[in-house]
Amino acid sequence: MKFYIDLFLIFFKIGAFTLGGGYAMLPLIEAEIVTKHKWISPKEFLDLTAMAQAAPGILAVNMAIFVGYKLRSFLGAVFATLGAVLPSFVIILLIALFFHNFRENPIVERIFKGIRPAVVALIAVPVFRLSRSAGITWKTFWIVPLCALAVWWAKISPVYVVLAAGIGGYVFCRKGEK
Repeated sequence: MKFYIDLFLIFFKIGAFTLGGGYAMLPLIEAEIVTKHKWISPKEFLDLTAMAQAAPGILAVNMAIFVGYKLRSFLGAVFATLGAVLPSFVIILLIALFFHNFRENPIVERIFKGIRPAVVALIAVPVFRLSRSAGITWKTFWIVPLCALAVWWAKISPVYVVLAAGIGGYVFCRKGEK
């Protein structure tokens, strides 16, 4: 039972003190699960992250489910997920109850403006770490801005971009096998 409580507390702590969503949580989850406790390998973490991104739903919750399940099956997934979700649920509930009292407060507005750059940095860190782990090099880096431009500027559906990238990766890897 101690393991389940430890797993819950790890995800609870990460969920309570991380701003910026799932991508900002990734380096903290990695630090706890991979580096500190060594419960899973960096390769397994990368694979779980890819699965969590591909699955529908919230990245942080998907990561909690996949990590918990990998470590201790169904009960591990339940404890990790509850740990990740409970802090956000309580915080959002409190904000919903009291936000109307302080939403026009200039101090609160300044605090939120100050938090924004930190959130961007917290999201950028896992992007660079995962790109290194995924084997993205200077030769393949051009794919990232090209996909972003296709979605943003050319207004191509992300579904088509992902499909094209998947087909391109398959063709590229098949070509490399020959």
